[in-house]
Amino acid sequence: MKLNCDVGEGVVTDKDVIPFIGQANIACGLHAGDAHIMSETIRLAKVNGVQIGGHPSYNDRENFGRLPVALSAIQIKQLICYQLGALQSLAALHQAKVEYVKPHGALYNQMMVDEVIFTAIVEALSSFKQPLQLMILARPDLQKYQQIAQKHGVPLLLEAFADRAYDDAGYLLPRSEAGALLATTEQVEAQVKQLIEDSTITTISGNRITLQVDSICVHGDNPVAVQQIQSLAALIR
Repeated sequence: MKLNCDVGEGVVTDKDVIPFIGQANIACGLHAGDAHIMSETIRLAKVNGVQIGGHPSYNDRENFGRLPVALSAIQIKQLICYQLGALQSLAALHQAKVEYVKPHGALYNQMMVDEVIFTAIVEALSSFKQPLQLMILARPDLQKYQQIAQKHGVPLLLEAFADRAYDDAGYLLPRSEAGALLATTEQVEAQVKQLIEDSTITTISGNRITLQVDSICVHGDNPVAVQQIQSLAALIR
């Protein structure tokens, strides 16, 4: 199990976070970042032996990619290929490679509830010379998504979130709802320990659901989070 973190979003803590994670989800310039930030983040990831992933989003910098955008399936494919093509080209400058993709914000959330969007993303990834792995939300019922990905030869990485609350269906509680973000380091560590030791999480209503997890997402956009990431890295090791 690895820790993954959204980076390359212009946050000054990136250099403090990257040495403690296993996977770096690098913003591809549409919700945050630019060519220079992307390149520097790739360099930091390579120096620290961290896997490089693309973090593509809707073209909506004003809202940080957190609001849905109505696009056709072909437009979504173009959006994904455009962003990943740029990241791969910059990675080549550092003799590095992009190994996986984790969509950002609203694109990620919509992917997990809309098979048309999920299929469009999978088809985009399968078009690359070396199909890229796709990171998605670990949930109890993923058989249909696994079938779609397998059909197109795209491996899946299943992730859970260290600092987000879940509903009973295994979805993240919307940020607009009370309790969506775990408030303390103790809560975050307890959720991660439970995932590591028991392969379960406790939902907002107190139920336990089983999750198969390859990677745990942490957020490093504030000084407290940097300390949390360091402690979580020690737990996983």
